[in-house]
Amino acid sequence: MRTNKEIRAPKLRLIGKDGKQIGVVTNSDAQKQAQQAGLDLVEISPNAVPPVCKIIDYGKFRYQMTKKERESKKAQHQAKLKEVKVKPNIDEHDLQVKIKRAREFIEKGNKVRVTCMFRGREMARVGLGQAVVSRIVEELSDIAQTESPPRQMGRNYSLVLAPVGKKKN
Repeated sequence: MRTNKEIRAPKLRLIGKDGKQIGVVTNSDAQKQAQQAGLDLVEISPNAVPPVCKIIDYGKFRYQMTKKERESKKAQHQAKLKEVKVKPNIDEHDLQVKIKRAREFIEKGNKVRVTCMFRGREMARVGLGQAVVSRIVEELSDIAQTESPPRQMGRNYSLVLAPVGKKKN
């Protein structure tokens, strides 16, 4: 954003310190008016023909812009990846607790990685773990959809669930 002497356009559309439009003036006239007001000439829209400039206090303007940016960042929700770990021989109640926890994460807008961990001889019965994971997916299908397909990575079988409507196409 250019200010004062950095503005090179010969003609400018000028907006006064009170916010009213003055009209199209020469660069030197705009500089003089800003100097008389004791404020800065700031180029608001450089791509317009002629460029739009405003007579304002540049320091105050920058402060308000950074304040707006900070407020907009606060309003944004960063989708985090949460993880729910289960084992293939998990009990019914424990599974319901894990599903309830995953549901809470998804309702807050977070993604959930469901991981089934195999130990020792459980690797011979991978189908049990896959059944547990598919049951979790089925229970959460009303609010979530699979973002990545299930994968076997070493001793872990996992997939990622995302809130409905947040899936990338």
